[in-house]
Parts: sequence; structure tokens; C-alpha cells
Amino acid sequence: MAEKLVIMVTHGTGHPEHVSIPFVMAVAALASDVEVVIGLQADGVEVAVKGRSDSVAAEGFPPLTKLLADYAELGGKLLLCGPCVKARHIEATDLAENSEVVAAARFVAEITSATNALVY
Repeated sequence: MAEKLVIMVTHGTGHPEHVSIPFVMAVAALASDVEVVIGLQADGVEVAVKGRSDSVAAEGFPPLTKLLADYAELGGKLLLCGPCVKARHIEATDLAENSEVVAAARFVAEITSATNALVY
């Protein structure tokens, strides 16, 4: 069985470290041939909105836009909580190309099939 890491992010762009560290971990895992799925819930869905992360940079880490680009380039996908997206009036056209809006069952399937899971 190949290794799979699921990372759930519930913080938005107002918390630079809480949104940067998961992507640092994800990029490192992908570069190490570990399958990665990032789930964005609650305010975390903000991260997938085009342009929303442009000015986010936690001290000591690359800017979030760079981390997002590296994650996408390595084939990383973003799963977004459907009700969370709807509650924030975010349109599908506003989301990054590697984003997919999903329901709870998909998150459960991803987490139960993972070898490890992290929550930020």
C-alpha cells in the first residue's frame, strides 16, 4: 500500500502560519512520493479563492502563493467543503483550478483510506 497523507485545513488567510505549514508539509510529502490530499473546511476554503492568498506570508516560510503553486505543480488537489463554500458565497469560477467542492462523505473516504492525517 502506498503512503497517503490527508491534511485538513480549517484556518483562513488571516492565520498565515496555520495556512502555510500545511502546504509546506504537503509539498515535502509530494516530493517524497507520498500521495497528498488537502481538505479545506470552515475558513480554510478561503485559501482556494484566486488572489486571496497573494499577500499571505508567514515569517520564515515561503509566501503562500508560492506554496500553492508548488503544490499544484506537483499534482496536489484541493478538496473544499461544499457547505463552507456556499456559506461564504464563493463561486466555482473564483476557485483555483486544482479545486474540487465535495461533501462530507468524500472527506470521510479520503481520511479512512489514508495512512496518516494532519489537522491545522
